[in-house]
Amino acid sequence: MSIVDVDPHLAMQWERWLKRGSGAARDHLIVSYSPLVKFVAGRVGAGLPASVDPGDLVSWGVFGLIEALERFDPAQGAKFETFATPRIRGAIYDGLRQLDWVPRSVRTKARDVQRAISDFEGGNGRSPTDDELAGQLGIAREQLDRWLSSIAGATVGPLERALDAGAEPVALSGDVPALPSAVVEHQELRDLMRSEISKLPDREKLVLSLYYDEGLTLAQIARVLGVSESRVPQLHSKSVLHLRSRLTAAGVA
Repeated sequence: MSIVDVDPHLAMQWERWLKRGSGAARDHLIVSYSPLVKFVAGRVGAGLPASVDPGDLVSWGVFGLIEALERFDPAQGAKFETFATPRIRGAIYDGLRQLDWVPRSVRTKARDVQRAISDFEGGNGRSPTDDELAGQLGIAREQLDRWLSSIAGATVGPLERALDAGAEPVALSGDVPALPSAVVEHQELRDLMRSEISKLPDREKLVLSLYYDEGLTLAQIARVLGVSESRVPQLHSKSVLHLRSRLTAAGVA
């Protein structure tokens, strides 16, 4: 049985865990794969404000690692790192969601930008440029750029969760806000998103494709687009909010 390319001692711990369910072996594997958790947490944390404790990201990621250890089946042929990474990332996003780390002022800005995009398109029949969007909001272009940069942290994670930018957090009990990701079935939402993404301006389509489909980093996207790395989060924020405004117009919010 080949699990991954590991040293003999780690392979022995895998055998003890998979065949006997040894708690000591599981603990050893958690420690051995902790660098993977730190790596994923670092990638997620790169898009978050300084107020988010990196230690919290790692702690949440460990829960994802434990889930991966308990569900991993080497007979499926996947390397453990490949299997575990999305589960670690998902656990971190779940932790952020419960933390509600996005300031209310940022949510308000996101809603204002989304509304301005929708109002401009309704009145002009086309998407606004950044200068036109700033004019619609009644602010200077430089201020719009600052707004988009501050919103960027709220749009980390899978696209379905990024679309919740500007919405109030999901309550742990009681009434749940009608967020795009909670309104329709997963596949129906994905199909509708693809349809609406195809209607976005070319640059916004490209940003979303490079970030979510190709998995490029901000630095890599900046090189593709020929812009500064600091500009990419602004473009990403506008793209996500533009897509959210279209989904809202389609009745998915």
